[in-house]
Order: sequence, then C-alpha cells, then structure tokens
Amino acid sequence: MSQDKDQDIIERVLGGKRDAYGTLVERYKGPIFNLAYRMTGNHQDADDLTQETFIRAYAALRSFKKGSKFFTWLYTISLNLVRNHLKKGIPLQTLDSYGQVPSREEVDNPEGCAIRQDDVRALNASLYRLPEALREAVVLRFYQGLSFEDIAEASGGSLSSAKMNVYRGLEQLRVLMREERPDQKTG
Repeated sequence: MSQDKDQDIIERVLGGKRDAYGTLVERYKGPIFNLAYRMTGNHQDADDLTQETFIRAYAALRSFKKGSKFFTWLYTISLNLVRNHLKKGIPLQTLDSYGQVPSREEVDNPEGCAIRQDDVRALNASLYRLPEALREAVVLRFYQGLSFEDIAEASGGSLSSAKMNVYRGLEQLRVLMREERPDQKTG
C-alpha cells in the first residue's frame, strides 16, 4: 500500500473517524505479527506484541510525522516492544513448521519436502542463536522485505550499520547452519 493512502487514512483517524484505523490494522497486522513471531518464536507473545504495537501506535498517532513512512514508524514501535520483551529473559522457542499448505511439488516429492523441513528447522534454530541485533536485521531484510534504508530507520541506526548487521547476520547464520546440519554443505 502506498504511503499517500496511509497518510489519508491517518488524517481521517485524526479527524475523528477512528474506525478508519482498522484499515491500517488489517493492512499491517500480518507483517507486524511475523516480525514479532520471528523475533520471539512464540505465537502468544507475537499476538500480544502485535496488539500492543497497534494500541501504542494509535495512542501516538498525533506524533506521526506527515511525509514519513507509516510502516517504518509502526515497525519501530514493534521493534521497541519486542526488544523490551526479549530483555525480560524469556527463553526463545524455536519454530517448527509454519502450518502452510504443501505445494504441488511437495505432494509429488515428499522426500524433498522432508529435507526442506529439516532445513527450515535448522535455519530457525540458527536464527534464534544470533545476537538480537543481527537477528533483527536479518528478519527485517529477508522475512519482512525491508530495504536497508527502512531497516536503518526502523532500528534507529545508520544505513551502514543496517547493512553491516545484515551481512554479519548472514555470515553467522552460515556458521550456525553448519553446526546444526554438519552433514549438509552450506554456502
């Protein structure tokens, strides 16, 4: 969705049409949940953090700067909530599967599907072993599809630090994946 359309909705909400906020919630609840889930590994925590993100964003909507990207502002709120949650020291759970409907290829090739599921489990286990800042950068770049500029803005860092955190995160993931799956060749 475009930045202009988000701005129009925000102006309607600020103008008294509070129900228009539901459009923004519907538009961004999936990406915000995915971010929280990738960072915490827990559905309930991700649900709670997603809800809290939208509550806080609504409360702070008047502070949103016109011309800024709403989703980046929203990601910043979500990242701060996730960081605070992770500081509580709650152990991370590794993700097992995504509950996705198998593709036609997976139905026709169940052995290949099992191998891919093992790869996904190894990747998730490795992802949760990354330091928080590197995990955050990798999740934002590859799971959320954010540009380096948006990662820098959402995480409160510089463009070069965003690029470096993604690069370091990928490098560490390669090493960790080798540890998780020593029988498999990676990278």
